[in-house]
Amino acid sequence: MIFSSPSFVLLFLPITFFAYFYLNRLRLTIAAKAWLVVASLFFYAYWNVAYLPLLLISIFFNFAVGTALAPSLASTPKRSRFSRRSLLAASITANLALLGYFKYTNFLVDNLNLAFGVDYLLPEILLPLGISFFTFTQIAYLVDSYRGEAREYDFLNYALFVTFFPHLIAGPILHHREMMSQFESRWTLVVRYRNIFLGLFIFSIGLFKKVIIADTFSGWANAGFDGGARLDIYSAWAASLSYSFQLYFDFSGYCDMAIGAALLFNIWLPLNFNSPYKALDIQDFWRRWHMTLSRYLRDYLYIPLGGNRCSTVRLYVNLLATFVLGGLWHGASWMFVIWGALHGAALVVHRVWNGAGLRLPRALAWLLTFGFVNVSWVFFRATTMNDALRVLRGMVDFDSLVNFPVSAIPTGYLAWGGWFSDDLLSFLPTGLAANLPCLIALVPAFVIIGQKNSFELTMVRGHDTAKLYGGLILFCTAMYAAMLTKSAVFLYFNF
Repeated sequence: MIFSSPSFVLLFLPITFFAYFYLNRLRLTIAAKAWLVVASLFFYAYWNVAYLPLLLISIFFNFAVGTALAPSLASTPKRSRFSRRSLLAASITANLALLGYFKYTNFLVDNLNLAFGVDYLLPEILLPLGISFFTFTQIAYLVDSYRGEAREYDFLNYALFVTFFPHLIAGPILHHREMMSQFESRWTLVVRYRNIFLGLFIFSIGLFKKVIIADTFSGWANAGFDGGARLDIYSAWAASLSYSFQLYFDFSGYCDMAIGAALLFNIWLPLNFNSPYKALDIQDFWRRWHMTLSRYLRDYLYIPLGGNRCSTVRLYVNLLATFVLGGLWHGASWMFVIWGALHGAALVVHRVWNGAGLRLPRALAWLLTFGFVNVSWVFFRATTMNDALRVLRGMVDFDSLVNFPVSAIPTGYLAWGGWFSDDLLSFLPTGLAANLPCLIALVPAFVIIGQKNSFELTMVRGHDTAKLYGGLILFCTAMYAAMLTKSAVFLYFNF
């Protein structure tokens, strides 16, 4: 059950909404919170009930540890302070060990087999859905509790903080202090029609992005990356740009739907995606892309490593280390490590460039930033180095600009227009004719990323009726498409 599925939109979401506010109307606020927790656990267990106990154990463990860490440091004796520090270290280690076992054991064994020439077989360990997100969310809570910045003695509140279904599977990564005031506020207990309107409007935009745009680009991206055949320059650029836009609209659509669904319950999730393809440099890109992960890496990794309060060389090492680990967080693959290292190196270059007082024209700065991000996504998407290099070689295969053998094109798009495509082949390069639908679709995609995003649209006052009807049209169109074809799972669900 994903956000774009009819079962979520037409059954789970309205049933959860009406039951929650009905219980609040009866002044059964504790029962209403418990209902949200139960509904969220059902949402998680719907994917695979076998991993529900893992989530519950994680919640019980971290709540108990967080409660023990909560007292103020200022009033704690020195010996006790040391034991609290030890407890924090042990609890973080336990969380990371659990994450590491499920996410990196197979990766580690495969690399040890390769390094030592052995063939140790290990049963495939399936990654529990959302384990990276609920683990990082709870580690942040433990650290904040240790610092005296978060205290939680109510288990129901804490369980709701961790399991609240809009963010449970793929983020955003939350801070306890930014959410609990909302969960505890009496203002959230009654139906707020403006929030319902805004929530449905934002949700509809996200639904359209996912079902109509992202899922369309996924076919072209998969054909290029998974085909295995040599790519001409048209097919390679169609594949790389398709994935760039698939990932953009998939993650952007998820973030919109998460914010929209939460807003129905009068909860504002933190902004997690702010038009990153408008960025004019790589630092600005990371201020806009997966903003809560960037915040998390900064606060809990980059700054503890020394941040920028150290020598220049150490600062660059800190940047590289942070992004290599950030890449590895996305998945157990050397491709993610390379992708993270590329972004870390780009941030180092950006700092050197700015330190020298150099600047680029805005258009050139955007083109360079987007071009780098697009190329780096090749490593993010490819499953092996050979696949990545195959796409990259195709992107610089200028000899194929004029013509390319039909048999070498891995896509099935030569038949996309029947006699029309055959006619095009008589005067267009074969690769261009084969990928023409994708290349045409890229034009409106580039136009869309330059417009106001969903959050900015909610800030525009007036024209509520136009927004209502516009959102309704997007919703109906996307739902119709979702019912005709099964929508693919969100890409960030895999991380």
